[in-house]
Amino acid sequence: MGLLARRQKGVMVWTGMAKLSIIGLIMALATAFINTIWAIYLDTFVQSVVIVGLLTAFFTFVAFISRFLFIPLVEKVNKSKIYALSILSMAVAYTLFSINTNFYFLIILATFLTMANTLRVTSFGIIVRDRSSEKKLSRNEGLLYTFLNVAWVIGPLIAGYVSERYSISLVFMLAAIFAFLSLFLFKISNIKDSNIKKKADYGIMRNFFAFFKNKNRTLAYILGGGVNLWWSLVFIFIPLFMIRNNLNKIWVGWFLFGTAVPLILFEYFFGKLAGKIGFKKIFKIGFLIPAVLSLVCFFIGNIFIILALLILASIGLAMLEPTTEAYFFDVLKGKQSLRFYGPYNTAISVNAFIGRFAPSILLIFFPFKFIFLLFAGFMFLMVLVSFFIKDVIESRRDGKNN
Repeated sequence: MGLLARRQKGVMVWTGMAKLSIIGLIMALATAFINTIWAIYLDTFVQSVVIVGLLTAFFTFVAFISRFLFIPLVEKVNKSKIYALSILSMAVAYTLFSINTNFYFLIILATFLTMANTLRVTSFGIIVRDRSSEKKLSRNEGLLYTFLNVAWVIGPLIAGYVSERYSISLVFMLAAIFAFLSLFLFKISNIKDSNIKKKADYGIMRNFFAFFKNKNRTLAYILGGGVNLWWSLVFIFIPLFMIRNNLNKIWVGWFLFGTAVPLILFEYFFGKLAGKIGFKKIFKIGFLIPAVLSLVCFFIGNIFIILALLILASIGLAMLEPTTEAYFFDVLKGKQSLRFYGPYNTAISVNAFIGRFAPSILLIFFPFKFIFLLFAGFMFLMVLVSFFIKDVIESRRDGKNN
């Protein structure tokens, strides 16, 4: 109970982390709805796995540029205001998607949505960091990701059923409703984050090169992005693979539900464990699991066995999602998070771009199963990188509990 609420004079008081977890859960439901049907939605316009992959790669490139363009904004403006505005923008975009039928307007709207989501992720991450002590950061990240992944269990089931039984447009409208609800809860929670810098870092290229001057930040960047490499396979290519193997959208929902279950069960545990035994062991094993299972998928012909193996691979991802970001914050000093968290999050865009562009090009020349070989190679590369990081054991640090 101490993680979520404290008792003061007989009254239960919700902690700031509990409020953030619930707000994040509601917003994650909205994004889970959309990510479940996103590739299928794009495919209704272009009818091509390759073009869908290239389109999503383009949007990740937009996100990459946005993270650097928004550094001065994130540094100078109250993070709570940024977060609220980004949620509002996403809610409006979801509403417009629900009524849109024009492909070119889709491109414009998706670009706008990508930029808003960039601000949402960056501001939310800094708020969580600012409300956590050094000793409790990985624990809080594990708790937060556990809440967020409840959405990734429920969301795909709802989106798969609604899109198959009714329409994809209704899924967008549901996402808009949940985004507005998340905004309302955030506003009444009175969560503030006024951690700002008086002098902002406006030089985009200077910030980029300054980030990579430090070896520990660079390795954290590579490993953090490795997680997003894997999710490109799961959320972009596998749903299209299923549809083309005559499985309907409800099956897609069940599959994405299955991939989220290990995250719910194990992320908080692994977040705490990393704080006790160090990050290096967690990273090695976490990346090795999807690497081996993806390699096995290459030799399997049965689609249901492939889907089962990919669900098992999420155990490795449960070791990585809460710990890679916590590790990044642990190797920073002082207020570097304001300057470098945005650039760090470009790892999401860079690796999502690679995870979508490279398979798209591969599919021009080879059958779909070679995608599994490609992603196995990506994950084995991350295992190798894990050997070179500076290990951090949070439990040995001094700090106040949060």
